[in-house]
Amino acid sequence: MALTDTEVKAAKPSESKRKLSDGQGLQLLIMPSGGKSWLLAYRFGGRQKSLAIGPYPRVSLRDARKRRDEAKDLLDRGIDPAAQRKLERLTTRQSAENTFGGIADELLGKKRREGKASSTLAKLEWLFGLAKESLGARPIAEVTAPEVLAALQAVERRGRLETAKRLRAVIGEAFRFAIATGRASTDPTFALRGALTSPVVRHRAAILDPKGFGALLRAIEGYAGQPTTKAALQLAAYLFPRPGELRQAEWIEFDLEARIWTVPASRAKMRRPHKVPIPSQALTILQSLRPLTERTGLVFPGHGRSGGEGRRAGHRPISENALNGALRRMGYASEEMSSHGFRAVASTLLNESGKFSPDAIERALAHQDKDSVRRAYARGEFWDERVRLMDWWADRIDAMRDGAKIIPIEAGKK
Repeated sequence: MALTDTEVKAAKPSESKRKLSDGQGLQLLIMPSGGKSWLLAYRFGGRQKSLAIGPYPRVSLRDARKRRDEAKDLLDRGIDPAAQRKLERLTTRQSAENTFGGIADELLGKKRREGKASSTLAKLEWLFGLAKESLGARPIAEVTAPEVLAALQAVERRGRLETAKRLRAVIGEAFRFAIATGRASTDPTFALRGALTSPVVRHRAAILDPKGFGALLRAIEGYAGQPTTKAALQLAAYLFPRPGELRQAEWIEFDLEARIWTVPASRAKMRRPHKVPIPSQALTILQSLRPLTERTGLVFPGHGRSGGEGRRAGHRPISENALNGALRRMGYASEEMSSHGFRAVASTLLNESGKFSPDAIERALAHQDKDSVRRAYARGEFWDERVRLMDWWADRIDAMRDGAKIIPIEAGKK
């Protein structure tokens, strides 16, 4: 006979556990202590089993019957309700543990093990930090596109449009990692394409006119600031490396006798070692700089408060701001010239010269061919041609600096 609310409420304990049946397997278990709870007795796979439904009065008679009916529905479909509950609890726990912040940290750890550059890791950690402000504690499988958009728009409102664009890409990478590892099923950033304000593309400031560039070279020659800063600017012109690769250079990377600088894969943008032929003009600068900074291990150590250089400055190289700041002090505005601009000048004038193959110029700039098929078949380093290229470029630098007459370039000569 089915129970009534009055009977359930009035049921008294005894010296031992006892059960009151409501029918269809639903039972009220009464403990000697007076506690009451609901159980469902059922058979599955030929075995007698029970399912705890919940304590009374938190679970009322009506709610207990509803849960019994739900369990019976599972049994009709061949599903063990006890096993289903365990699965749901496991899923809930995993969802709570697999937060966006936790997945982001896992992805960063993976990239560290893959040997990504420290500068790349630092940038990723910073970007993930922005996302964690609002998404960090959220189970990644539950994060929606509007939540991600709100996080991105918070960055946009600070006027950082390019950062918001990069942040969307980084968040998407975290979701794709979660999908690959079975912790999420969708990437909400796909739905946000076109939702952000597009930043205005600004090319790196560079002086591409040979006469104007020659004037800059003369200004660098007369620079009266820190010798490391002056040397860095001179080598930026002669060797045209990426500014980060130059600033963080260590003496161990240089074989001055063989006249080769090997940028390690850990710092090279393309994640592979890059060898740079050193022309005689750059060699002279490095030889004069070595006694000043060799003890630090760094070619361009930061400057201490007292004006000294080296380990006292915190084992850090000079910053990109130091190079750009020197350009500003020489009278070159940010829209005229930047530390990245030396690469643009070299790329433009070397290609205009017609003296060297595009492949050799691209290798000298440490660029990767965008065509993956072509890249697979063009693995040569064009070393001999690049040695000639660097020597020719160093002489051209000297000619522009010394104000020599700029002779028109005859295209096609190599």
